[in-house]
Amino acid sequence: MKKDIEIPEVEDVHIAAVREFNEEFRAEEWNVYLINNQIKPIEMVLIVARGGDKKKQTSVMRHKLEKLPARSFAKIEFIQDEVLQLDNEYLVTFFAENKMYEKSFSFKKNSVSEKALDGLPVIPKKGVLAE
Repeated sequence: MKKDIEIPEVEDVHIAAVREFNEEFRAEEWNVYLINNQIKPIEMVLIVARGGDKKKQTSVMRHKLEKLPARSFAKIEFIQDEVLQLDNEYLVTFFAENKMYEKSFSFKKNSVSEKALDGLPVIPKKGVLAE
């Protein structure tokens, strides 16, 4: 029975942390984005975010997007610098072409930093892609 269940592999969907200037608070901050670099939209996107290590845990945050068009991105959440000192995981579930997809992305503790910035797909800014 288990061999009959098809679990399609997620390709060209990413989670990225981007360093941006917040005009309202006049400060640099990290924001997490979902990137759809596919040629098709993704729908009913559910994201469960959590962070932690052996000593500390963050609250579990849930986010929902009805639709993310092809070759686009959406801001998911602001992430505090203190939380970046923990392992952070994003479980992303979505539908595309009538199939359900799921993938877990993670930022290892202290992996999101200014010196780790690099080019990103679709977003015209530098950031750090989750593994």
